[in-house]
Amino acid sequence: MSLLEKMRDGKVDEGAMTLRAKIDMASANINLRDPVLYRIKKMAHQRTGDKWNIYPSYDFAHGQEDAIEGVSHSICTLEFAANRPLYDWFTANLPLPSVPKQYEFGRLNLNYTVMSKRKLKLLVDDNHVAGWDDPRMPTISGLRRRGVSAQAIRNFCDSLAVAKTDGIVDVAQFEHFIRDDLNVNAHRAMCVLKPLLLRLSNVEEGSCELFSAANHPNREELGSRHLNFSNKLFIDRADFSEDTTLSRKKFKRLVIGDYVRLRGAYIVRADEVIKDSTGNIVEVVGSIVPNTVGADAPEGIRPRGVIHWVDSATAVECTANLYDRLFNEAAPDEGDKNFLEHINPASLVRITGCKAESSLSDAAVGHHYQFEREGYFTRDSIEKDALVFNCTIGLRDNWKA
Repeated sequence: MSLLEKMRDGKVDEGAMTLRAKIDMASANINLRDPVLYRIKKMAHQRTGDKWNIYPSYDFAHGQEDAIEGVSHSICTLEFAANRPLYDWFTANLPLPSVPKQYEFGRLNLNYTVMSKRKLKLLVDDNHVAGWDDPRMPTISGLRRRGVSAQAIRNFCDSLAVAKTDGIVDVAQFEHFIRDDLNVNAHRAMCVLKPLLLRLSNVEEGSCELFSAANHPNREELGSRHLNFSNKLFIDRADFSEDTTLSRKKFKRLVIGDYVRLRGAYIVRADEVIKDSTGNIVEVVGSIVPNTVGADAPEGIRPRGVIHWVDSATAVECTANLYDRLFNEAAPDEGDKNFLEHINPASLVRITGCKAESSLSDAAVGHHYQFEREGYFTRDSIEKDALVFNCTIGLRDNWKA
């Protein structure tokens, strides 16, 4: 006890001695050959500071922690099977309030990511990601910040069999449950990620119409919201083309001289474009087809498709973080691979200057939205002073095996 106190008080150098359990040096299980209980580590502790200079081994602490916290079934991964006899020896020979049991099952591994804490720590320490709560990380804090709900995680886990062998689950299966949950629970809204001004020449300047849009197409209890409509709107740059030769099948969006429907509003036609001195389009001039809100197109007019929009006068500016899989290899750490070489350079695309409908100006942190035609987003929990939305997942899987 005197030696142990000297170890604890820092009077013995690191590596000079350890405290071991006297079990059986002749045991066939190497874990029972007088394992280390405490070793000297002169490193400040977050609670006790420099007062305590010995730290317990994982095996020694494991069963005691479970017993103290009232854990009845200690679930471990398969590599702990050889440690179970030691776990049982400690729980049988220490004065504990209960006797928990250890059970081993296969680890839940996902492709296109790494699950090793050591490798995840390297991603954080080397600034490949922005911390443990980076939305690309397979951590609870990262998933929460990205907008993945607890229910989606539970549903995913419930869909899997409990196995006694290690296996790899396709991340697309996890993404299915994320989409399934958000499709039911996310409010609908419109946000233009790359805005292009559309000026409607036959709508009076300064006028404003109000349209009503459901917050969810199938859940009336979620209510509705108002959409402002004036003579100046924002549409997405990807939804317009000057190329009049594009077929309707290939491009179901707005083309000069042709029609498209604005979601929940009028059918419009693109008449001309206005460009700056460098030849870039700064404005599309168009016109509405009267009496087409909630009505079929008049005879002779066939819109190419439906696009989203926001009113220029009432739009709020925001930033969108578009997240994708962290790695571009299904098994980034397989064999001798250096997983850092397979980081997906497009795993984060940050878009500033986005235009969102006015209802999103007071979006709550962590609230889920489906940005129509774009994907599922949530208000970021870190950048609270700015209107920043994190893309939880796209509307469909764009990855191909």
